[in-house]
Amino acid sequence: MTGVYNPLLVCLSLVVAFLASYTAVELSGGLNALASAKRRPLWLVGGAVSMGVGIWSMHFIGMLAFSLPIPIGYDFSITAASLFLAISVSLIALATASRGTLSHRRLCIAGTIMGFGVAGMHFTGMYAMQMSPGIEYTIWKVALSVGVAIAASIAALWLAFTLRASDAGNLVVKRLGAAFIMAIAITGMHYFGMSAANFAAGSLCLSGEKFDANWLALVVTATSFTVLVGTLALFGFHTSSLSLSLKRANRQLHYLGTHDALTNLPNRQQLALRIAQAVAECARRESMFAVLFIDLDGFKSINDSLGHGVGDDLLQVCAERLRQDLRHTDMVARLGGDEFVIVVENVADASSAAAVANGVLRRLAQEIVVDGLPLRVSASIGIAFYPCDGGNADELLHSADAAMYAAKQSGRNTFRVFEPQMNHTALKSLILQRDLNRALSDGELSVSFQPKFSVASQSVTGVEALIRWRHPELGEIAPLEFIPLAERSGLIVEIGDWVLREVCRNIALWDAQGLPAIAVAVNLSPIQFNVPDLVARIDALLDVAGVDPCRVMFEITETTAMQSIEKTSRTIEALQARGYTVAIDDFGTGYSSLGYLQRFRFDQIKIDGSFMRDLDSAGHRGSALLSAVVTLARALQIEVVAEGVETESQFRTLSELACDQMQGFLLSRPLPAAEFLAFLRGAADRVVAPGSACPRPRDEGGCRSIVGDRAGRPIRGAANRCVPRIPVHPGSRRNYPPTPPPARRPFPTPQHPRSHWQHAKAGLFS
Repeated sequence: MTGVYNPLLVCLSLVVAFLASYTAVELSGGLNALASAKRRPLWLVGGAVSMGVGIWSMHFIGMLAFSLPIPIGYDFSITAASLFLAISVSLIALATASRGTLSHRRLCIAGTIMGFGVAGMHFTGMYAMQMSPGIEYTIWKVALSVGVAIAASIAALWLAFTLRASDAGNLVVKRLGAAFIMAIAITGMHYFGMSAANFAAGSLCLSGEKFDANWLALVVTATSFTVLVGTLALFGFHTSSLSLSLKRANRQLHYLGTHDALTNLPNRQQLALRIAQAVAECARRESMFAVLFIDLDGFKSINDSLGHGVGDDLLQVCAERLRQDLRHTDMVARLGGDEFVIVVENVADASSAAAVANGVLRRLAQEIVVDGLPLRVSASIGIAFYPCDGGNADELLHSADAAMYAAKQSGRNTFRVFEPQMNHTALKSLILQRDLNRALSDGELSVSFQPKFSVASQSVTGVEALIRWRHPELGEIAPLEFIPLAERSGLIVEIGDWVLREVCRNIALWDAQGLPAIAVAVNLSPIQFNVPDLVARIDALLDVAGVDPCRVMFEITETTAMQSIEKTSRTIEALQARGYTVAIDDFGTGYSSLGYLQRFRFDQIKIDGSFMRDLDSAGHRGSALLSAVVTLARALQIEVVAEGVETESQFRTLSELACDQMQGFLLSRPLPAAEFLAFLRGAADRVVAPGSACPRPRDEGGCRSIVGDRAGRPIRGAANRCVPRIPVHPGSRRNYPPTPPPARRPFPTPQHPRSHWQHAKAGLFS
């Protein structure tokens, strides 16, 4: 018995096969990107169901296209089993094609399993007809159809995997072509397998009444189209949603890559692009534009003293103020830290840029309140113009940066327009940075000593060690110039150790010549103070030199002390426990609270020289501020040293306020080691021994006990100390010997003008 095919249903089966193949290619190509690791199995199973339904539908439509001269039906359970086989092999196919790698061995194994599965689905579906007598098959045709199924499966998997990894153009066309080839292979295998079936004459279909063929045709066609089209639509919608999310993410990443995260201002990369655009535009129009390089004055002190949180809030407020009043053609960017740049286009002359700079200075000078704290910063601004000061972003930023440093050297809170000679300053910094590395080994560094005096008796109460650098070509280099360079290069720790060794060497020299014991103050830089083994390093250096800890005082700036309150407190306690004294330098220049004085337990406060200048310029207000500090320090039993004393009027005010000690050009400039040795010989009768002038609690003998630490533990080397026990005068407000003080010596005329003093008394690491 022979059958015939319905051409329309044959074409329909080919369309269904094509749709199923295209669904498989699409799903394998986007399955990994479509779903997260948690949801990927759900999409894999769902895709396998839709693909399996498509293949199964093609099979049954193809069978329905074949008609026999007898009624034909299909057993439901066997038909369902064939559908399960189709879904199973589809799951294998999608799982294989969506893997990260596909070896030849895995491809062949998966293709063979899939081929047998498709063939099994086909012949299971044929068995659902329940023919009597049974269908007889031509063995070689069956074997060939299975071979075709395996070959088609391997080819389909290879195409799906290859196209999944393809990033070439016309990808949709390639996938359509692959789906068409797969559809031809699948339908070809089906109809070749159908040709292997032989129906005996007079055969009957025992399933004719169980499942009507016409109804099955309608259900299969509708279901397959619904599932496949729905899957593709859902996949397309989800892919579009993913694409939109990806585009949004890319835009966000691009924004983050070109903008500063803290202030949302354009960053250096975006600034360079904007300057390049401005250069091209101005070159075409033969016009000019300006670049304003802005550095905030006083920001570092606030950031170090009050914390990075306050510093970040301050930067955000400053960024918002910089945005104000800018034209839409201008741009403000943040380079990093406290540095900003404004690009001002279409400037007619320098006055236009100057007007913008003045506006920036005016806005930034206004008080800023952060966390209830009133803060003030200013700005130093450098201005460079295209094309006269540079032809590209690097040149213009370099010129504007040099002008900004010139503004800082002019007193800050101002702006400067770039001039060619400003490059000399930048070049000098590079030279100093290079030469500083050899300055130590070549003996170019030296230590000078500036004495400290009692305000009441003018006795010598101590001395401060100050580093100096005589460059072989540039001459004397001010500490304010080379100390920041040493800090940036990391050489500051090595230089600090060298200074301490020089101090110990000089102390040993003074002792060897029988001169009176005197305490030497050594400055610690912020970087040096934060070295983890600071106390151990100091102990090792003094042990080698044989110097007692009571002979050395360490000075740290107010800003350094406020960087980390807990760490500062622990370090100070560790130093004091070993017998060293600790002073806070440049007090009054930072943002620390006076309450921290009691917490830190400093041995000495050094009031910044700006207070002394205020005594002459601010009158009663200046002396009131100084009086408040002295009164508080006396209540806390902390010595007070006034720095930068240059005039007799300043001295008289300090005497009236009962300030403990003073230091400045009025009595002595910083002296080289040899000159200070001669000074010490001449002032031997006026030297106060270490510890005897301290207003801290004292023992019965009249002097603070310095043979034990604050817990009463013996201090290393206490037996060798040469500190005289000076009795306390019972009726005196101050703890000085009861003998009448020597007659006041006439004050020498300051040996250098004020500007020179500012360099000389910069301090070692201030």
